[in-house]
Amino acid sequence: MLQGTGSNVGKSLLVAGLCRAAVRRGLSVRPFKPQNMSNNAAVTVDGGEIGRAQALQALACGVEPHTDMNPVLLKPETDIGAQVIVQGKRRATLKARDYARLKPELMAPVLESFERLKAEADLVIVEGAGSPAEINLRQGDIANMGFAAAADIPVVLIGDIDRGGVIAQLVGSRIVLDPEDAARIKGFIVNRFRGDPSLFDDGYRMIAEQTGWPGFGVLPWFARATLLPAEDALDLQPFGDGAIKIACLALSRIANFDDLDPLKTHPGVRLEMVRPGQAIPGDAAVVIIPGTKSTRTDLAFLRAQEWDIDLKAHHRRGGRILGICGGFQMLGNSIADPHGIEGEAGETEGLGYLDVQTVLAADKRLTRVTAVHALSGLQVAGYEIHLGRTEGIGCVRPFAHIHDCPDGARSRDGRVEGTYLHGLFTSDPFRNAWLQGLGARTSAFSYAAEIDTVLDELALHVEAHLDVAELLRLAQV
Repeated sequence: MLQGTGSNVGKSLLVAGLCRAAVRRGLSVRPFKPQNMSNNAAVTVDGGEIGRAQALQALACGVEPHTDMNPVLLKPETDIGAQVIVQGKRRATLKARDYARLKPELMAPVLESFERLKAEADLVIVEGAGSPAEINLRQGDIANMGFAAAADIPVVLIGDIDRGGVIAQLVGSRIVLDPEDAARIKGFIVNRFRGDPSLFDDGYRMIAEQTGWPGFGVLPWFARATLLPAEDALDLQPFGDGAIKIACLALSRIANFDDLDPLKTHPGVRLEMVRPGQAIPGDAAVVIIPGTKSTRTDLAFLRAQEWDIDLKAHHRRGGRILGICGGFQMLGNSIADPHGIEGEAGETEGLGYLDVQTVLAADKRLTRVTAVHALSGLQVAGYEIHLGRTEGIGCVRPFAHIHDCPDGARSRDGRVEGTYLHGLFTSDPFRNAWLQGLGARTSAFSYAAEIDTVLDELALHVEAHLDVAELLRLAQV
């Protein structure tokens, strides 16, 4: 099990790299994260949802993502509450205090999923969440040491030198941990080093002396990681230097934003995130309103940033708008939540660009699909993950067809589009055609092949700098 001295220290990427390295050695491997918190989810082969990082790790293993790989997923809906997904299915929406009371009941399904993965693979690589040094959360813990103890597995602790204070991160964790938990840690890794790693030899030695843990290596910064799907919205940065600018609104509850990833490396394109307080760039060719975990809340957030005013100006100038999932719902005339599924019951006026209305309901649609784009006739592989139904006159001009049923809508002038399809830009021919409509040139770039290449490069990077053989020995492989 790889645990971290904090959130965002590189655990997810390191697990993916180790998974691919082990696969390249001929092993059957599965990723596992007992509890994850993310609004960036993936639809699994068994019809559930898991964190996007575990889907990437499954890809690194060469297997389909399965709900057993992330049995507990928390999807924040407010600052104090989250939707609780257990083994792929929505169980409840709870405030943090109520979830703390539920956690002890979740260890059973967590261990059940873990045992199933163990039975089908040579190696399971487990990712922790947050930090085991958060000892105030130790009682009832299912994400870090609580799980490690229940499953009786060894732990390696990761520190992030790029954020500074890595010696304090690792030594401090050793000091605050319960002796039994500290004894479960069998070594450490220093992650994200920039420059000459030999310059840290003294620091590396001091960590080993202060903690009594051996080191498994210092892993240099892996620059190509920016091409891999990110799970944390904080990782979203401007990408590309092309003349065609695509602006995406960074909503407060942004979800499934990996929809944007295939656009990053297309020649002639620049992808920009519009942060709170910023105006939508006046030279944007298209504005994307992405998915969100709370549509009405984020529509209010959008208006609070005065992005609705910017959108009107953008549209007046001839710019295009694409809404995906929750973004599609916002582009309609109204969004009704009569049962309070995503918050307080009520109805919110939409942006009015598409002549459709949305009614939210408890049933969540979770499915992988292959659609046909209405204008180009090209196939689009993707997935749906949403609550509610969207209907109206605007649907007579659908974005796509799924099994002959219409999906989404287009405005009469064709410059405003909405769809429920996530992952639509991973389909190379469709992405090329859609970007050509903005003036981009055709590219032979294959998104799937590029991701696979980067995972291979990551595995080689891990092999070159970490003692992978000793890590596998620790895992009894």
